[in-house]
Amino acid sequence: MEYVKFTSMFFVIHTIAYYVAGVINYQFSKKLYGGRARLYKSFLRNMSDPSEALKVNKKIIPVQLLRALLMSAVLYPVLGVLGDFSFGMKFLFFGGLMFVYADFCSAIPFSNTLEGLIYMKPEFVKRKVFWTIQMEAVIYSVLFGLAAGWLLV
Repeated sequence: MEYVKFTSMFFVIHTIAYYVAGVINYQFSKKLYGGRARLYKSFLRNMSDPSEALKVNKKIIPVQLLRALLMSAVLYPVLGVLGDFSFGMKFLFFGGLMFVYADFCSAIPFSNTLEGLIYMKPEFVKRKVFWTIQMEAVIYSVLFGLAAGWLLV
């Protein structure tokens, strides 16, 4: 039962942080994700096209549930230890985990990852693009870390 509660809370925290960070960052990154001249047109759906956005919206919650299930399950072995952490340590642990492992140091090359800096063409990782995308990861990680530090374990 402890694992079900942990995973459920993880899902809620992850999904809210994910949406809030995405909505905030989208205000600064529309040109990357939407329109005819978008930077990622060769491999991402056009979010300014209502039919494409609808396809994304239909899949977003089930995929976030799966992500939360997998990410939370990896943490099951350390739940006991996490319960002994102060709020500040939980914030640093969860926020750092999401930022470092789920984003910046991900093995997937993208505009805001170390792998992306190595493998992507310069137009995808130039300074403005890198920091625009990176801000979403920072916002998400801070929100997730704060909520997880307060509500989890």
